[in-house]
Amino acid sequence: MLIQQVNTGWRKLPRDIQAVARRKLRMLSNAHNLDDLRIPPANRLEALKSKRKGQHSIRINDQWRICFVWAGGNASKVEIVDYH
Repeated sequence: MLIQQVNTGWRKLPRDIQAVARRKLRMLSNAHNLDDLRIPPANRLEALKSKRKGQHSIRINDQWRICFVWAGGNASKVEIVDYH
C-alpha cells in the first residue's frame, strides 16, 4: 500500500496535513486510471514539466503535493513534496 511506502517521511510532514495526505494516498492507491484522480477537483491533477516530466501530481494543500509516475494502471515513485 502506498501509505506504507511513504510512511518513513511522516515525521517531516506538518501534523495538520497528515490526515489529508493519508486520504489522498488512499485515493491514489485505489485509482484505476488517471481520470479517477480528477475528482474531487481540489486534487488539481496535473502533468508535470521540466525536471519532473513524466510525473503527475495531486495537491494535499497549497504548499504540499503528492508527485508520482503513472504507468500500467498504477502509481509508482510516489513522493510528498513541499512546493514552497
